[in-house]
Amino acid sequence: MSKTKNKPHKGLLKRVRVTKTGKIKMQRAFGRHLRSHKSGKATRGYRLPTYAHPADAKRLRGMLCLAGGKKTTAAATKKTTAAATKKTTAAATKKTTAAATKQTTDQDQE
Repeated sequence: MSKTKNKPHKGLLKRVRVTKTGKIKMQRAFGRHLRSHKSGKATRGYRLPTYAHPADAKRLRGMLCLAGGKKTTAAATKKTTAAATKKTTAAATKKTTAAATKQTTDQDQE
């Protein structure tokens, strides 16, 4: 079975920068074209960077394969399903062990 690699999202890498403090810095939307009807104040405002909301930043960090991000890769999904399977297997084993112990005690009493 081949291992899956965590690969950063190349399109996102070209559009954002991660600051020293870990914030996701990006360009503001709506400032590239169709600017003739926009005010000068708005046009100048589009030059300023914006930062991703903390809820979005977690998802974006996951896409960039950075620490503190939410992993949505196949490997992460596989790990969670394996853990769930392990838990259900352990629970089933516990039930069968309890049933076997009960049968043994019933036979001893007879």
